[in-house]
Amino acid sequence: MTFFRLFKILTVFRAYQLDELLPKHRSSKWLRTLLFCLFWVRPKAKHQEIGERLRQALQELGPVWIKFGQMISTRRDVLPKHIAEALARLQDQVISFDGKIARQLIESALEQPIDHYFSDFDEKPLAAASIAQVHTAVLKRSQAEVVIKVLRPNILPVIQADIGLMYWVAKQFTKRIKSGEKLRAVEIVYDYEMTLLKELDLQKEAYNTVRLRDNFINSDTLYIPYVYQDLCRKNVIVEERIKGIPISDIEQLKQNNVNMKLLAERGVQAFFTQVFRDNFFHADMHPGNIFVDITDPQNPRYIGIDCAIVGILSNDDQRYLAENFLAFFNRDYRKIAETYITSGWVPETTDAIALEMAMRNVCEPAFAKPLAEISFSQILLQLFQVARQFDMDIQPQLTLLEKTLFYIEGLGRQLYPELDLWQTAKPFLEKWYQDKYSAKKILQQAWESLPEWRTLLPQLPEKLNDFERTTKQMNVQLNQINQELQHSKKRERTLYGMLGLVCALCIMILIVR
Repeated sequence: MTFFRLFKILTVFRAYQLDELLPKHRSSKWLRTLLFCLFWVRPKAKHQEIGERLRQALQELGPVWIKFGQMISTRRDVLPKHIAEALARLQDQVISFDGKIARQLIESALEQPIDHYFSDFDEKPLAAASIAQVHTAVLKRSQAEVVIKVLRPNILPVIQADIGLMYWVAKQFTKRIKSGEKLRAVEIVYDYEMTLLKELDLQKEAYNTVRLRDNFINSDTLYIPYVYQDLCRKNVIVEERIKGIPISDIEQLKQNNVNMKLLAERGVQAFFTQVFRDNFFHADMHPGNIFVDITDPQNPRYIGIDCAIVGILSNDDQRYLAENFLAFFNRDYRKIAETYITSGWVPETTDAIALEMAMRNVCEPAFAKPLAEISFSQILLQLFQVARQFDMDIQPQLTLLEKTLFYIEGLGRQLYPELDLWQTAKPFLEKWYQDKYSAKKILQQAWESLPEWRTLLPQLPEKLNDFERTTKQMNVQLNQINQELQHSKKRERTLYGMLGLVCALCIMILIVR
């Protein structure tokens, strides 16, 4: 199967003339030779730009590759702009599987005939995507309209086969192509694999959806559909059916007199609330997963679906990120550089002055524009790119956040081109940081921890004695190890001396002879 799949990939690569993506270097000669051997393959879309040809090739290769294209379209740190923009237009134009099979999968998962729980089950899918497809039904016990999402049958072997090939290709690029390591191909495939594995467990998606819903219950900003947890399984999830306008349908939103400015600002508020207030954010907020509730067009709110991928930051990352954003808003480049170093995102030996100058060179040209025209997500991306020149470690949680911010800002500017992200984000961050790290908050936390200290203080003398005993034992063991090392070194010196003496004697005997 792997051989035939590789053959298929190479023929598609040849048909869409994707050898243009290969560097003009002798290290890629082996792949060019393979492609040349497929001389009978007829070219496709030969008058299209390379980005569009790549997009069509991924569509032809099927669901796993379509989703891969969508994912790498957000990695503008490693892709040229024109290719990233072409891949961003990639949609899940995936053929649905038979509704009768979907029915069988649902019945098998729930261990009951579908009519036991649902009426009006529609075998024609409402939507079909790379990993799963969605069917509508009515829940018998409450007559509520629901959607049932079910994983594609036998999807795991397909994913494993394609991911294996992706790793192989990525490693070949890294090993054989000059500067291939800068492409971070293996890292990109790994990120994608982790994303897919998360999406293959719909019970985790159900948990994420419930948690996000709880965080935004009764909110004017974001609505998350209700999940029927007792009907969720690893390959099936049952949710409330939502009614809304797709966020990408700008014309319909305008026709319904939606307050576009408020909607755009609420998108920014929803993002920063998830990241900083809740520290649990929807990390796959592309247009296909966002709708708008226009029950009250002048008070619109977002509807978020497909919560399989979420992001969580450590407390330290959350604080350093807030400090980084605020320093950027205040054009304090020294603070930005210090934040990157103290956070551990770059090595502690990094030259702070050099990093500060590099950050300044990236940000200052942007400030020549009006604030409403500055792309916050683009500058954040550029700051990460600069940091990578200073050996910044890959931070998967920050990559997720960067991608989500890119989506949110892009959508906001489409809805309302004059969106001033600064006016919305800066006051939110300043208030959050002040509330979180003010002297009053620190004193409050200390007061709340007093009961724990009351328990620990009586134990403190004993703990100190234990620590002292342990330290003494370790010192004794270290002294023993040092003594053994000294004896070992003496034995080595004695041995080398004897070997030297033997060699000298041998040389003298040879000379005498």
